[in-house]
Amino acid sequence: MRNGWSPYLGGALTGLLLVASVLVTYQLFGHPRYLGTSTAYVRVSGMIEKAVSPQRVAENEYYRKEGTGIDWKVMLVLGVPLGALLAALRNGEFRLRWVPERWTRCFGNSPLVRAVGAFIGGFLIIYGARLAGGCPSGHGLSGMSQLAVSAFFVVTGFFAGGIPLALILYGRERR
Repeated sequence: MRNGWSPYLGGALTGLLLVASVLVTYQLFGHPRYLGTSTAYVRVSGMIEKAVSPQRVAENEYYRKEGTGIDWKVMLVLGVPLGALLAALRNGEFRLRWVPERWTRCFGNSPLVRAVGAFIGGFLIIYGARLAGGCPSGHGLSGMSQLAVSAFFVVTGFFAGGIPLALILYGRERR
């Protein structure tokens, strides 16, 4: 860690955010709403599609179930990179670059290759998250905090797939 926050403090603050989200949404909506981000992408895609074809969105059962438009989860997704930017600026660690150093070491410095890799990875992550009924933050934070058995299985799957893939793609760094 350079000048950044302690991961323990970050974890504790995330836990407090989870508790606050449950309490506030219970007061506002009459039932708790838990942290998670993959639904935000569904709502934004529905909002975009609604601008092009409102009839298709109205007839789509998935969009009727999940909803469309901007809500607090969309704002959470927008707040994460904004918070990361503010933290990097505050700590003097912000540098504008097209390709991260670690990616360059493993795959070269082509911004196009990086963009295609990021797009494919992002697509696979959101597709898998919707198949799993939620994203890592939804299952890992909200599901596990409720001791949901399905969340333990899904998070185990995230690690069982993610660790070997990271080792294959990046290898093991020696320090």
